Amino acid sequence: MAKRSRLMMEIEERYSRSLERLLPELVNELGLTGAAAELKVSKSTVNYWLLKFGINVKRVVLSPGESLEVKRVN
Repeated sequence: MAKRSRLMMEIEERYSRSLERLLPELVNELGLTGAAAELKVSKSTVNYWLLKFGINVKRVVLSPGESLEVKRVN
């Protein structure tokens, strides 16, 4: 488990969720810029946290009629 700064702990408390769970959801729903705005931090901070927690961000391009399914492996 990565060491957390005061800001990280404040955000986890505000959202009642760990950053490991919160960050992927926000980035998927809002994009990197939107996630940073929602959390009231810079994009570079969000990028640093993603790196720190080992969260991979992949960009996928789909043609019309294609879909993508993401499965969580426990």
